[in-house]
Amino acid sequence: MRDRLTRFSHAAGAQVPDATAMAVILLVILMLAALGLGNSFSDTSDAFYRGLWMLLAFSMQMTLLLVLSSVLSTMPFFRTAVFRLAKLPGTVTQVFFLSVLLTAALSYLYWGLGLALGPLIAVHFARAAEAKGIRIDFPCLLATQFGAQSIWQYGLSSTPALLVATPGHFLEARTGVMPLETTIWSPAAILFVVTFPLALAALARLMAPGEPRQVSSFPDANALAQAPETVAVATGGPHGLGAWSERTRIFPFLLAVIVAGWLFHHFVTKSANLDLNSMITMLLFVVLLLQRNLAGFSQALRASVQCCWPIVVLYQIYGGIAGVLQYTSVGETLARFFANISTPATFPLLTAIAGTVVAIFVPSSGGQWIIQGFVTSEAAATMGISAQQGLLALGVGDQMGNLISPFWIVVVASLARIDFRTIFGYGLIFAVLWFVLGVGIFTFIPA
Repeated sequence: MRDRLTRFSHAAGAQVPDATAMAVILLVILMLAALGLGNSFSDTSDAFYRGLWMLLAFSMQMTLLLVLSSVLSTMPFFRTAVFRLAKLPGTVTQVFFLSVLLTAALSYLYWGLGLALGPLIAVHFARAAEAKGIRIDFPCLLATQFGAQSIWQYGLSSTPALLVATPGHFLEARTGVMPLETTIWSPAAILFVVTFPLALAALARLMAPGEPRQVSSFPDANALAQAPETVAVATGGPHGLGAWSERTRIFPFLLAVIVAGWLFHHFVTKSANLDLNSMITMLLFVVLLLQRNLAGFSQALRASVQCCWPIVVLYQIYGGIAGVLQYTSVGETLARFFANISTPATFPLLTAIAGTVVAIFVPSSGGQWIIQGFVTSEAAATMGISAQQGLLALGVGDQMGNLISPFWIVVVASLARIDFRTIFGYGLIFAVLWFVLGVGIFTFIPA
């Protein structure tokens, strides 16, 4: 079994096209579908252009999130915390379970934490294991962390759950306000959150290749764990104001104080919730607080910025894909097709399938609920099923699409400085586990 799964993961990774090529393929398929459904060429082209630039802000948010998280990972504070945890496991099984539970816990707290720090946890755990003579296959471990991040779908940053729990949301007239106790804190969701990481770690351990490719076989990834603990700043040379401004601790500290003031205003004065921007601001605060000087900060940024190069253009292409899906009749047609053939027994399964299809093209949980929320809640009401069950089932499909599309796995692989195709096949296997377990739980356990 182990050898067959390993061969499958390697074969699947070898066959998947480049992420940008895959995006172009998806775009062409969608545009042809839009034309086939009666949308004019002009309307379809306009939909593509409208979407092409709608992820600009999100792209910059992701760039900052990844770069700042990468900078944080090179700092002694972060490395010490991870190293201490990484030294605890004494076997391959313990490495998989502890690393998965750590990434899952971070993802439950906030999706950005799991996405940005999961790959770095994989690097540090793999490096520490290799140093102790524990043979860990790094691609398998990295893919496992990517799978563990899926927990965010039912965590504290679940966009659809937070949206429908807010008075005045766009579906309130049909569904009412749905408290978190009926969605992500329901017995079914909690059961899924507990069982999936354990099942994932067990499956990953079963799949671990007999001849592991250890992290030292991937020099760029291995270098992340070997980064110098401090950034050396030359003390010779000019001693003027410019040189002093680079070496002093004053400026990083002053900026950290200003950022801290905004965080206090945001969370205390305004009683606002955690969102992507405030998460990035918190990362910036921590990074600045731990920096010794601006020279070290600049050097760390230069070393870390390489992790985000694949997403700069790719995200805009995906925005064009999302535009065609949202601003033509394609998205609604796909969702209605699956909703119309559902029965109470097959509703969670078919809703998850519909969510998977849409998520491949729209890499946004909130955007997907906006597209499919009306259809899902209407279909659920017709069959006497709660809208909450539809929301939870849709989350299974949303993450299934995220796991099988190159969109997010490119980000994870870039953070770990490894070709995404090296881990893509493992991701497909973990996606099947996610889908089967999620559909089973939300079918037989009421929300």
